[in-house]
Amino acid sequence: MAERPGRQPRKPHSGQVIRTEQLTPHMRRVVLGGDGLADFSADTATDHYVKLLFPAEGVTYPEPFDMKRIREEFPRDQWPVTRTYTVRHWDAEQRELTLDFVIHGDEGLAGPWALRVLPGETVFLIGPGGVYAPDPAADWHLLAGDESALPAIARSLEAMPSGARAHVFVEIDGPQEEQKIDSEVTVTWLHRGDRPVGEALVEAVRDLEFPEGRVQAFVHGEAHFVKELRRLLRIERQIPREDLSISGYWRLGHNEDGWQASKQEWNTRVEAEQEQTPQQAAAS
Repeated sequence: MAERPGRQPRKPHSGQVIRTEQLTPHMRRVVLGGDGLADFSADTATDHYVKLLFPAEGVTYPEPFDMKRIREEFPRDQWPVTRTYTVRHWDAEQRELTLDFVIHGDEGLAGPWALRVLPGETVFLIGPGGVYAPDPAADWHLLAGDESALPAIARSLEAMPSGARAHVFVEIDGPQEEQKIDSEVTVTWLHRGDRPVGEALVEAVRDLEFPEGRVQAFVHGEAHFVKELRRLLRIERQIPREDLSISGYWRLGHNEDGWQASKQEWNTRVEAEQEQTPQQAAAS
């Protein structure tokens, strides 16, 4: 996310890799710690995220790491590259930050880094951001997403009180990608196989018999299915905007830089669609 003109970049935190773990064939966990996280906190939202700062290829930055100085002294194409990841867990007492990475072989930047990074290495990060948390006053909860949303969904389920009612749908490649979540809520794992990303999620939410009462919904993942579910929930189901946390974390055919550059325009266009009446939406 680009800084606004004239706005000073936030001071990054630094984390040392403590350990890594292969959770599933395509999900890698990296746990960060150290004194560089002394001022970090992620205790208010279950969708907290951080932006990891990766050095541009072939570029060495002066120490101590200072984003303000880097932006003043280095050309734009030599600034660190950012990648956004959800906080899976934050242990304030142990000062440990847990991040889970979806791995697609050698594709991308952060995934390959998570595969090869070793304990003791340092990474800089900005954050956290995030605003969503399960509302205990809601009658029930709907959570739906793909692998990219799984860390936030899992953290949200673990934060819900005993007896909370929730329908949870997570789309993954296959049964080997299922994870154990410390929650009494049942997760419906949707195995994608050869189907397009999000197709099974849209079907599952559309086929759901919605319980009575106020629902709070969390829907995140690939932008195309998020748009379809936004229309379903906002227009067809008439769920108030304040009860929806819904956004595209990524988009097929785009890396994060390309998606973030176009995401605001996409959100504006889709949010305008939310304000249509059901009759107008059906005609569009």
